[in-house]
Amino acid sequence: MPSAVVFAYHNVGVRCLQALLARGVDVRLVVTHEDTPGENIWFASVKTLAEELGLPVITPDDPNTDQIVARVRAAQPDFLFSFYYRQMLQPSLLRIPSRGAYNMHGSLLPKYRGRVPVNWAIIQGETETGATLHVMAEKPDAGAIADQTAVPILPNDTAREVFDKVVVAAEITLSRCLPALLNGRATFTPQDLSQGGYFGARKAADGRIDWALPARDIHNLVRGVTRPYPGAFSDTAQGRLVLWRTLLLPATDAGAPALMLKDSHIIARCGSGGVLRILEAELNGQTLTPALLPVALN
Repeated sequence: MPSAVVFAYHNVGVRCLQALLARGVDVRLVVTHEDTPGENIWFASVKTLAEELGLPVITPDDPNTDQIVARVRAAQPDFLFSFYYRQMLQPSLLRIPSRGAYNMHGSLLPKYRGRVPVNWAIIQGETETGATLHVMAEKPDAGAIADQTAVPILPNDTAREVFDKVVVAAEITLSRCLPALLNGRATFTPQDLSQGGYFGARKAADGRIDWALPARDIHNLVRGVTRPYPGAFSDTAQGRLVLWRTLLLPATDAGAPALMLKDSHIIARCGSGGVLRILEAELNGQTLTPALLPVALN
């Protein structure tokens, strides 16, 4: 029976760990994270799953210490898998498994290497993304591709909706690729890194709206950082405006950026002349209603 050590977190970690077990992989150790205090934990727990299944599980602050490396080496795994684990694994860990180390990444590599790829793909206006299983190398998300699965991004999909699709894509990718991987017949495609770029982590402050941008770009930002993320925001004379849901309208409306009422709908006029319909928003902590209009946008 092939054996593995699994580094995992989040929904992708939960589903891919279950996929390994369904294929009969002997998971000898699970390494995951303790949840970060203050973070909005909207996703499933790898630690809880491992405990329920009786799998050995640890939650080190740093997976690359000599102690953890020794623990992984003692497990003598054939494979090492990383499924949405949040920290980089150093070569001292990647060299341990006798049959290779593999990572599941939430994009169609080589596009959107790096952090929060689902959010970035939406913000950049992509119409598809997916999940990629690839060989782990010292350079992040750069190893040869074992398999990948695409999913569509519809014009009004939010980050949570796309992430849910990517979770399924990850499970499909791993389940489809595992038989060949386990019997030594998997084939690998080197990445052409010139066909994609590296994207960094996002902070809540990165959700600030630039009203000079086209309406489509603002709509993409809103849906890319809406709940369960902190949201797209703008500071106004009446307080902080947070947009949670918008629709891109075909109309144009020249003039300074502003929130106003038109045909019984709250709309945002963008600096480019494009128009967004505001479906859900808050102003100074209150639900945005017509009574709070108009609002100038800077």
